[in-house]
Amino acid sequence: MPKSSGESERQRVPQPLIKRRIASGRGAMEQPNVTHDGDARLTPKFWLAVVLTGVATGLFGALLMWILTLVEHAAYNYHSGSYQGAVAAVSGVRRVGSLFVAGAIGAVSWYLIRRYLKNERSEIDEAVWSGDGELSPRRSLLTSVVSEVVIGLGASIGREAAPKLMGGASGSVISHWFDLTPAQKRLLVACGGGAGLAAVYNVPLGGALFTAEVLYGSFALPVVFPALATSLIATVVAWVYLPNGATYADIPNYRFSSSLMVWSLLAGVVMGLLAVFYVRLIGWVSFHRARGAHIFWAMPLAFVVVGVIGLWYPQLFGNGKGMAHSAFLGLGSVGLLLALFALKPLVTALTLGSGASGGVFTPFLATGAVLGGFLGALWIHLWPGTPVGAFALVGAAAMVGAVMQAPLVGLVLVLELTHGGFNIIIPIMAATIIATLLVRQIDGYSIYSARLPGREASSST
Repeated sequence: MPKSSGESERQRVPQPLIKRRIASGRGAMEQPNVTHDGDARLTPKFWLAVVLTGVATGLFGALLMWILTLVEHAAYNYHSGSYQGAVAAVSGVRRVGSLFVAGAIGAVSWYLIRRYLKNERSEIDEAVWSGDGELSPRRSLLTSVVSEVVIGLGASIGREAAPKLMGGASGSVISHWFDLTPAQKRLLVACGGGAGLAAVYNVPLGGALFTAEVLYGSFALPVVFPALATSLIATVVAWVYLPNGATYADIPNYRFSSSLMVWSLLAGVVMGLLAVFYVRLIGWVSFHRARGAHIFWAMPLAFVVVGVIGLWYPQLFGNGKGMAHSAFLGLGSVGLLLALFALKPLVTALTLGSGASGGVFTPFLATGAVLGGFLGALWIHLWPGTPVGAFALVGAAAMVGAVMQAPLVGLVLVLELTHGGFNIIIPIMAATIIATLLVRQIDGYSIYSARLPGREASSST
């Protein structure tokens, strides 16, 4: 061990300004997360790339949500308030017709994109996990715009995939501008992906955690620093168009109760077991989805089926935000909650199986919320006193953490999306831990790893 007054033998990159160790002679790098930068060095050039990626991601997030808003207004006269209310207010013919148009637009657009840009990459998860971080800005932008258009017309998929992809594509392009190393590019693309999620949902901490826990798989400081910075910048930049409040507003300040605690332990098991099935379902439909010319009949047909089901359940249109919000507020009958819980994963799987590209985070958050509300509504007959909305918050976090295989992301996203739930954080944590652990022990796939294309088809999907 070097003397306390001698030069330190620390090999951290970058080197600290103070070269000498503290009096005990122990090294700063004995704390595992503060060791050297590794291959992705945080150079001044890299930090400038982080800033530009954050700005670009925030602008793309605002642009994509503007497109989504325009389409929602054209299809359902939706301006503000409840999207599902706007859908319910139009005629059944208009609902089914809007989804048929969505299927036709999506089929033609994605067929052309996948045929003529088949050698360009637009899978951010694969690019970060097993690739070099390279993403095609052209294919990524076209895929993202089409995705938001069909979601605005009512497709049952999440809106977050497009800004996540464009954040990653921004990082990929900017990495070329600054001639970054492959390791730096991968980290920058991951940061951009998490920042895209952060920007459109106003969840800067959740976006940064998504980068670290899901996309990059490390909480070391050299990962956390740029992840936080990119998500922060993207979120603030997106405020030029998007609101800066909670995505799910006016959620009551629910209180802890013994009833909720006991229920959460049991619900965690139910959520975990169902999550295994859901992840496998998403993996199956992703692998067997319509390809080539089959998309011309499969997608319009699937979208019309969803539209017909939506004649009775307009809550199924879009990403599920409305149904989750209602569940968080404790609204909806037991029968309605049961129906939405059963149908939302199926119509989302049908949409993806038809060849559509989109997110699955919000559909499964909504599924967890209505399932939690349903099970909670039954539970209060045995042990009354807890509002149904509290059960929905627990269910949403447990389901998201389990299907993502990312318990910290699941917890933080629900807290940031609702600006509530802190008083019941213990039951939320318990259910999320149990559900996520069950998925890990039984199967281990997530909604992201299960959707990866087969290696022989990865260049053409």
